[in-house]
Amino acid sequence: MILEEILKGYSLPPKLGFGQTLAPVMFRAEYRDGSWDEGELTPYAPISIDPAATVLQYAQQAFEGLKAYKVRQSSPALFRPEMNYFRLRQSSRRMCMPAVPRDVFARGLSEVTMALADFIPGGSGQSLYLRPFLMGTGPCLSVKSSDAFTFLVIASPSDTYFSQPIRVMVEREDCRAAVGGTGADKVGGNYAASLQATTACIELGFDQPLWLDPRERCCIEELSGMNLVAVVDGELHTPRLSGSILPGVTRVSLLELARHQGHTVVERSIPIDELLDDIRSGRCSEFFACGTAAIVAPISAVGERDGSVVELPKTGQMAARLRSAILDIQEGRSDDPFGWMVDAADFEALLFRMSPGPE
Repeated sequence: MILEEILKGYSLPPKLGFGQTLAPVMFRAEYRDGSWDEGELTPYAPISIDPAATVLQYAQQAFEGLKAYKVRQSSPALFRPEMNYFRLRQSSRRMCMPAVPRDVFARGLSEVTMALADFIPGGSGQSLYLRPFLMGTGPCLSVKSSDAFTFLVIASPSDTYFSQPIRVMVEREDCRAAVGGTGADKVGGNYAASLQATTACIELGFDQPLWLDPRERCCIEELSGMNLVAVVDGELHTPRLSGSILPGVTRVSLLELARHQGHTVVERSIPIDELLDDIRSGRCSEFFACGTAAIVAPISAVGERDGSVVELPKTGQMAARLRSAILDIQEGRSDDPFGWMVDAADFEALLFRMSPGPE
């Protein structure tokens, strides 16, 4: 089908939200008989899948999330797509799936983004959210890896995930992922394991659960879909990567940006009770979450299941500065001293960023 026919009649709604408006095109590639095909751009549509597919039976799946921006840029620009590629390779390895070749991954991002270039919203904080994912599609009821896989890239013109400061609830009972498990990988099972706590905290008036380390239930780790940073005595403190925390692209970028600006960054274990005491005393002046979807989300309160709540004295100075600085780079308002952005139309540049490394 010709692209013009696919896009005919497509328009953006007045209110986007996040991930609610799905674009009418997607990219699809298949792994069969030990090799990948080149993949192709197709209309967005339901896919046929065997009921015994390993993605359905054993959650053999991994995914990524990244954004294309077209605010000040004349051509859509992607933010650090190579980091998503290498993280997907790592997640795929953990889930016993073949790595998506770099040229297939790059082509998927480039073709979907450029097909939708005229539909990328241009307001600050808005973007084209891209969701590449890989899943086992071969039928198998034995507990073993599939021999067939599908790679897809779908997209959603989106606004930011949270428009206001959020309230989080400490999850002291359940754990989402453990060291040695899949906590450091971006796989659907991690998010499924967070849904019970997320539902409970929303019912109690909060937005997200705050997960503690799985061994001791003592130190903060992350939210269900975002990393965490606390401003303590003017320094940025964030949980060190432990094997059960996702190494977020926005997290590492904000830490690099903060160091570049001259701020002290401390990666360490942060006991939840110490953090709460620091908030009460004023040593912790800000607490915020960060991630691709939310960018930077100030936290206004930390609560418990028993109804107790500790309010943050400030909800935005450092967070607002870092959010503004990273958006200025992403949206083309300032120089890009780190070389983070790449033109989505430049396939060779995308491919180069995803080298070296054997397939």
